[in-house]
Amino acid sequence: MALAVAITSILAMLTSLSLPSLLAVAATLIGTTAAYFGGKLARFERSGEPIPKMFGVIAWGTLLVPVVAVGVIIADFALSDKIAWSLGCAGLVCNVTFSASLLSGRVPQQFSAAVAGWLPVAFMVGSLSSLGALGLGAVVALLIGRYQHRLQVERRRKDQARERVRNRAEDILRDYEETGHGWFWETDRRGQLTYISKSVSKALGRSTEELLQCPFTELFDLGRDEEEGERTLAFHLSSRSSFVELGVKANVQGEQRWWSISGRPAYDNFGNFLGFRGSGSDLTEKKRNQESVKRLAQFDSLTGLANRLQMQQTLEKILNAPNELRRECSVFLLDLDRFKQVNDTLGHPAGDALLKFVSQRLERVVGKDGRVGRLGGDEFKVIIPGHTERERLAQIAHEIIHSLSQPYTIDGQRVMIGASVGVAIAPYDGTTSESIIRNADLALYAAKDGGRGRYHFYSNELHSAVEERSKLERDLRDAIGDGGLELHYQPVVTSDSSEIAGFEALLRWKHPQQGWLSPAKFIPIAEDTGLISTIGEWAIRTVCNDLASWPEHIRCAVNVSALQFANPQLPTVITNAIAAAGIQPSRLELEITESVFLNDDAGTEAMFVALKRIGVRLALDDFGTGYSSLGYLKKAPFDKIKIDQSFVRGATQPGNRNGAIISSITNLADSLDMETTAEGVETLDELDLVRNLGCSHVQGYIYSKPVPLAQANLLVQQGPTIEAKGPRSAREARSKMLRKVVLEHGGEFYNATIRNMSPGGAMIEGLYNVPPGTTFNIAISASLVVRATSIWSRDERMGVEFAERLDTKATNLTDFQLVSQDNDRDQRLSA
Repeated sequence: MALAVAITSILAMLTSLSLPSLLAVAATLIGTTAAYFGGKLARFERSGEPIPKMFGVIAWGTLLVPVVAVGVIIADFALSDKIAWSLGCAGLVCNVTFSASLLSGRVPQQFSAAVAGWLPVAFMVGSLSSLGALGLGAVVALLIGRYQHRLQVERRRKDQARERVRNRAEDILRDYEETGHGWFWETDRRGQLTYISKSVSKALGRSTEELLQCPFTELFDLGRDEEEGERTLAFHLSSRSSFVELGVKANVQGEQRWWSISGRPAYDNFGNFLGFRGSGSDLTEKKRNQESVKRLAQFDSLTGLANRLQMQQTLEKILNAPNELRRECSVFLLDLDRFKQVNDTLGHPAGDALLKFVSQRLERVVGKDGRVGRLGGDEFKVIIPGHTERERLAQIAHEIIHSLSQPYTIDGQRVMIGASVGVAIAPYDGTTSESIIRNADLALYAAKDGGRGRYHFYSNELHSAVEERSKLERDLRDAIGDGGLELHYQPVVTSDSSEIAGFEALLRWKHPQQGWLSPAKFIPIAEDTGLISTIGEWAIRTVCNDLASWPEHIRCAVNVSALQFANPQLPTVITNAIAAAGIQPSRLELEITESVFLNDDAGTEAMFVALKRIGVRLALDDFGTGYSSLGYLKKAPFDKIKIDQSFVRGATQPGNRNGAIISSITNLADSLDMETTAEGVETLDELDLVRNLGCSHVQGYIYSKPVPLAQANLLVQQGPTIEAKGPRSAREARSKMLRKVVLEHGGEFYNATIRNMSPGGAMIEGLYNVPPGTTFNIAISASLVVRATSIWSRDERMGVEFAERLDTKATNLTDFQLVSQDNDRDQRLSA
């Protein structure tokens, strides 16, 4: 402003070509001085420090004095006619305009300067019209200034509000960037970065300055075309279209990191493309969680194998393949044998470890031939795609069973399990996943029924077996309701006096169409369907009622299944049956197998306590054939141990160890003050053996087979002793056959036929009246010649004894024409 005052004075002198008056000189000096100090005050004002009120008045004066000084200079030159009034008015207008521009945004000062600029002229002219015009102008300026001031205040308030919003948004975005929740980016029209958050440069290990002017796509690893996000990013950038939350892989070295990016194109007011602006966020954890969830949905969490869902999807994909030739596959269903025993004895952690070992062995055996999956529990599935010969499938199944049957070491303990395998082949055994799985399941059950540790291919006959089982279940339910079941009684005899000490009640069912059925055929059905509890309760009540008609010293044993034993109502059932029959509780003997100890918990012990409180006797049935621990004998209050018939069978044969086992059991029972019963005694030499080994009781065909109640009553009436009747010694099981053989004796050759054979000898037909003791060389096949001696001869038949026992399992006898298996003894034992 000081420069404006000086310039005004100089221009006035040049225009008028005359020197200024003393008034003009004084105005010039005062105006420039005030302007100079006004600048100083303005800088102090802008410092933001508090300004005293008097200081503000002085500052206001320094603003107005230069304006007034200019007005005085112009008015002095114009009134003295040194310059024309037109030039003077132009100078006054310039003065007011210039001061207004300098005071922009300060409305009161602006209008004060406008009035001050015209004030010297009005006063120096001195007329009423000039003073009136000045007054009118001042009033108008005041009104306009007041209005402008109000507008300015409102505008400032809005600007401050916008500023607060802008500052808040900037703070939020800054925090958003600095905390790592997200980041921002901007590119120019060429796709070069013009802005990028520091968190991105830090993650990439590069400086922000280095990233600027680099292509935006350089931030990402776009090498793989299969990712949807990586394809569409290039598309959107080239087509200048918006995109939202695209997942892309970050170009970060040494780790897997994923980002989610969004962006939109930016345009100026003329529609020209400026580039892209957008944001991004870290998608790594979400991606990992998604992959984890996907893995959990597709894989077994324990073994890492494909789970039931993925195996189902794999099978359906094969069966629904567009090419019919690619719809062939083979499905193996596996079930582990004795796995529950491991789980119950060693605990679930050991069971989990075992499942991991099993899965590893399965994958090694199957290899690249197929996919292995776990369905749950101890069930596994193998899918082998494509056409595979049955011989190869049989080989794989055999290798699976062999591998899984090898010992495992878990927590320092040696564990042995087995496996059963069912095989179904598509499309021959089904064209849908449901039918294939169902048929493989039927094959698995057939393998289990065959003795476990086997494999079985599906065949149509298996459906017949299932239908037969279903019909048998319905018939069994009808038999229970109609009283079609009955009990037969087999005597239990004291070994020293041959007196009848009691009976064992054995369940029998005469089927309306099939006749007498073995319990081994319908008892498993009763256990699977839950009918065993109803049958067991009926058997206990029937036995108690039958005991009431026998002498007081006669006891009767009844079998209790593991399912019955686990029923908390069993003591109540027994108590009610004993009370209804009016017998002594000690006359009822409950035979319990070792399987009840597989769940060795408080419930098992409590059940034993409850049963002994009633007063019934407890017998441990089939001792030594089930649970492998003897620890339960310390707690279980048994009165008797029953020696299983598998130990009696063959005990009299030379070199057989069963006798030593029987002796050990009897010594153990004597030490625990328990009785012993040898089951399944059939021959006189077996009877002598068990007596000599200390068994207190004997049960078997040597005395009587199980008989109906009427015959049992007759045995009691004819007692108290019962005579042992049976063969002198046991004969080995033999196979019936028709086999042409050649016999050589003394250089002569004879044609004959083997009618039956055992490992120790055979019955031969075709030679008459052969003296006992005659030796022969018998050519059973082209590669098998055995030496034998005749021990009896009747008509054209003779019995021979082999010089060395023939191992029929290890010998290749597949060229024999087998007719039937002599199972008479087995049928009696199962009965």
